Amino acid sequence: MDFNPCSYAFVVEDGMYNFSSLDLVNLQNKKEFPVVLDWSIRNKTCKEARKNKTAYACKDNSVCRDSDNPPGYRCYCFSGYKGNPYLSNGCKEIDECRDSSLNNCTSSKNCLNTVGNYTCFCPKGSYGDGRKDGTGCTAKNKQSLWTKAIIGASSAVSLLFVIIAFVSWGLQRRKINELKKKNFRDNGGPVLKQLLSKIERTAEKAKIFTEDELKKATNNFNASQIVGKGGFGIVYKGTLDKKLVAIKKSRFMDHDQIEQFVNEVFVLCQIKHPSVVKLIGCCLETSVPLLVYEFIGNKTLHYHIHNEVGGSSMPWKTRLRIAVETADALAHMHSDAPIHIIHRDVKSENILLDDEFQAKVSDFGVSRLVPLDQTQLSTLVQGTLGYIDPEYLLTSLLNEKSDVYSFGVVLLELLTGQKALSSDRPDKDKSLAAFFLDSMKEDRLFEILHERVRNEGNSEQLKGVAELAKRCLRIKGLKRPTMKEVKSELEELMMGKYVHVEVATDIEETEPLLGPPTKSCNTSVSLGPDSIKFQAAMQLESGR
Repeated sequence: MDFNPCSYAFVVEDGMYNFSSLDLVNLQNKKEFPVVLDWSIRNKTCKEARKNKTAYACKDNSVCRDSDNPPGYRCYCFSGYKGNPYLSNGCKEIDECRDSSLNNCTSSKNCLNTVGNYTCFCPKGSYGDGRKDGTGCTAKNKQSLWTKAIIGASSAVSLLFVIIAFVSWGLQRRKINELKKKNFRDNGGPVLKQLLSKIERTAEKAKIFTEDELKKATNNFNASQIVGKGGFGIVYKGTLDKKLVAIKKSRFMDHDQIEQFVNEVFVLCQIKHPSVVKLIGCCLETSVPLLVYEFIGNKTLHYHIHNEVGGSSMPWKTRLRIAVETADALAHMHSDAPIHIIHRDVKSENILLDDEFQAKVSDFGVSRLVPLDQTQLSTLVQGTLGYIDPEYLLTSLLNEKSDVYSFGVVLLELLTGQKALSSDRPDKDKSLAAFFLDSMKEDRLFEILHERVRNEGNSEQLKGVAELAKRCLRIKGLKRPTMKEVKSELEELMMGKYVHVEVATDIEETEPLLGPPTKSCNTSVSLGPDSIKFQAAMQLESGR
């Protein structure tokens, strides 16, 4: 070109030449530059080239590698060989031991040539790997017979201790396994397994877990996994089969009631009700059985009623729905379960709420099964102060109406937002049941209702729920409604059907259950729920 006065053209390796305008005039001092030739054999990959053995360029002791630029392949001698890989027998094995520059041994005498490689070693009387980049070779100290004897004896003693420790560990492990088997038998494991085998395959059976499984699920029952504590024991949160579970560890177990416990587990695992916490299984290898339930993470009804945050509280519609769901669960246990179940500890703390605020009745630790041919059981009084049925307290005769009374107290909590027992109220009204009944007698219902309940609820609806709660709190169980009736009336009230039910409020509320007190008694005990002496009796006789 007219504008291009260049008279040189050359190929040079990238980066090896820096342009200078002087080079356009004089390049005499730079006559040689390095050049890299990038090449490959044919336009095929190694895999394709191997198919034609005659044309395949790579010969003995060589390896083929694909080339990207230009496309094709190249041949290379194996590691430990050198020469021309394109000639037959062109790649010759290298004897690395002949040339010290080719090996890393401390001495050529300590080098052993191998096919395609070499090995370093140490001469007799020394130890190490014989390599310059390793431990090299160190001469061994000549040991006396006495030293060797001491080393040998020490090794023997060490070995003996290892054997003793291993045997001790084995015996301890065996002892632990035997204890687990004994606990399993004592806790009714064989009987429960037999009962569970009778459940139809289509039904979801309760699982009997091992102690190791539950330890793993709770990080060895770590304190950080505790989600609940009480007189009954401790509840841990755990993970089993990638699902959250609640594991209840009781403080004690009456082994005279093992058969009853086994029956309860058998029945509870079959209860399929949306408002009853599902029993997943149990562990019988521990001294006290562990129960595994589905995990409900939105705390208890008691928490949401009595621990209001920032002035907010539960809406009345939600409270009424929770009451209906709880009543439905108790009615199911009383009437529709395979064997009738009396919960015996109905309270707001034993009603869990899920993320949608759906009620889940829980904690069957003191529940009892009622055979179909019986209407009541004679048992040791157990329950929680403020919720215990006074008739059950005095007679020790447990029946389904005992749960009705306790549920009535829960209704009062939902209506008033107050606790079942409170020292903030006057002595005669420490019991919420007594406080409520007094207020009803004095026509002060709307004064004691929770502010949000009073503002959001229909007056007729609120009166209906209050009257129903009053009937649940009748002293004599026979005069209380059944849980099915309670559930039905609550559903009607929730749908806006207000049926007024007359409730007697005079003599029955304080009449003695067992007749008037005899003259030999040192104190007269009023059996009404507003009696302070009645509360003292509950403190003495309560199972909690």
